[in-house]
Amino acid sequence: METMASRVRFRVLQVDGGPQQRVLRWQAARSWARLIREAEALWRVDVRGLRRLAAHELGQLLQEVPPRLRHRVNRWLERLQVATRLR
Repeated sequence: METMASRVRFRVLQVDGGPQQRVLRWQAARSWARLIREAEALWRVDVRGLRRLAAHELGQLLQEVPPRLRHRVNRWLERLQVATRLR
């Protein structure tokens, strides 16, 4: 089964860089957080099949977030008031 994250390509950039690279990193972190929020929202639906799919998607997303972006994604998850946090 294809996950949401496998359909979306994110570009992880070097820490040093100009304003354009910082904006791209910001957009990537925000996109990961939004995907996690959507998977978590699906998990709260009362239909068993959707809950199972959402749990699978959420697990996949948590594994696929690049380590370099995890702290930024966590900040977005806090802003989006999502219960999930990355380690």
